[in-house]
Amino acid sequence: MKKLGTIDLEILELAIKNNDTFNENSLESSNLKRLGVGKILDSLASLKDRKLILLNKDGSFSITDIAKEILWSDHIPVWAKILRLLQIKSCGIEQICNIVKMSKNEIEKEIEELRKNQFVLMSPQRIEDKIVKIYEILPEGIQKIDQTEKDGFGGSNTKKPGIEITSVIEEIKKDVDSLQIEQFEKDNIVEKLFKIKEKLEI
Repeated sequence: MKKLGTIDLEILELAIKNNDTFNENSLESSNLKRLGVGKILDSLASLKDRKLILLNKDGSFSITDIAKEILWSDHIPVWAKILRLLQIKSCGIEQICNIVKMSKNEIEKEIEELRKNQFVLMSPQRIEDKIVKIYEILPEGIQKIDQTEKDGFGGSNTKKPGIEITSVIEEIKKDVDSLQIEQFEKDNIVEKLFKIKEKLEI
């Protein structure tokens, strides 16, 4: 995956919002104008050199398929899009939805799985008098997404087997505690659960 900075992301996102093409007027009417002409030109040149945008004959720019493969391709799993985005910058749910162009339900489901599996961290922050959940990538998340550069996605999801099995064992223990049976029977079941855990080395 091509590494992006926050300004790179803003420019590519602008292209996505404008049917894959943008021009001087698009830049002028966007938040990118805060950067000044020099900074924008440098960023455009960098993106062009990395084959992430193309300069059209009419002076406009178009996003390339290479750039789309980073965050906007249907071939990229949702969890991977989220991790790739959070590698660039920390975001709230609404930001993630707006950038990767997906529904809130899809993003919330995947990001909760990422959080449970310790790939991302959620921390509440006050923004404009509102408490917003901001997500940032953890070292395990970086390792996970970097690994896909070598192994591909392989249809795998974000779940760590050890963490998932441990969670199931804990749920079973709670269920056992609520059963109307003798304590020694409960202890016997829990002991067997621990033996399973030891066998699996988790």
